[in-house]
Amino acid sequence: MRLESPPPTEPVPDAVEVVRRTAVADALLVAEQAGAAAVAEGVKADVAAELTAIAEATTLQAEQLGGEYDSGLGDIVTERSGASPSATTPEQTPRAVVTSLVDAATRTRAAADQAQSGPLGRLLGSVSAAQARYARDLARLTGERDPELPSTQIPEPPEDGAEPSEGEEASAAPASATEGPAAVPTGLSAEELATLVLAEDTAAYALEVRAAQADGEVRTQAHDRARLHRARAQAWALLAGVDGTDQDPRRVAYAVPGPETATPDLARDVEEDLTQNYATLVGVAEPGTRAVLVALMTDTTLAAAQWGAPAVPFPGLPEQA
Repeated sequence: MRLESPPPTEPVPDAVEVVRRTAVADALLVAEQAGAAAVAEGVKADVAAELTAIAEATTLQAEQLGGEYDSGLGDIVTERSGASPSATTPEQTPRAVVTSLVDAATRTRAAADQAQSGPLGRLLGSVSAAQARYARDLARLTGERDPELPSTQIPEPPEDGAEPSEGEEASAAPASATEGPAAVPTGLSAEELATLVLAEDTAAYALEVRAAQADGEVRTQAHDRARLHRARAQAWALLAGVDGTDQDPRRVAYAVPGPETATPDLARDVEEDLTQNYATLVGVAEPGTRAVLVALMTDTTLAAAQWGAPAVPFPGLPEQA
């Protein structure tokens, strides 16, 4: 005699696990597509090398996110339900990889904004920024259009102590055509906001100095980024409520590395430092208010690439280097 027990069932994932599984599935899909496309007939050598790097990077991302969940019940549940595994094979071309990277970056960016865990949000934000970088690099190699990027507009402070409106935003950068205004980041201390103001203003000053000393494309690129960082420093100062006060951390001048540091190297370091700053704040800000921080993290990752920074699986996370 024995008591009958109910058949085993797969555990129901909670919200955190759903976010994690989705990000892992996206990364593994890209890895599979990129790996297959890299060895396809007719793929150019430089494109194949980029696809191989993408496959390796997204595999690392999936592993760092915890990998695929396996309860050990898959075969049992499949036998009882009579279901058969899906045999769908994704398209395995460079163009399809670009599309999958863009889709993955978009979903992972949204997950970073909403994740209840700050450290998980920070990791997801970094993965999303990397996927956006890989998508743009591959698109340019294959003659595709650059993927659309999220809005980097910094929300304006609420007027007269009113609650911030999701429709209010500053004009520090052009808006994306596909995403609405971001919420005001909350959960950040006055010190953290002041550090961000100072970091953006320092970056602007360094690039202004180098733009004045350079010519040609280097001058134009440094000048344009300097203006953008200056506008962002002002927008964050307004949001923090320190503009024009004794608490405003901005200074008239900052120390800038000498001519032994080439302008592209300096600019790359400036953008990578800002990526790290934004990644840190993504891990601190409250869920649902991180969107602009993740978008800015993506922007500085791509800007560093323009100055020659190598692609890495986890931009802004020095512990993953």
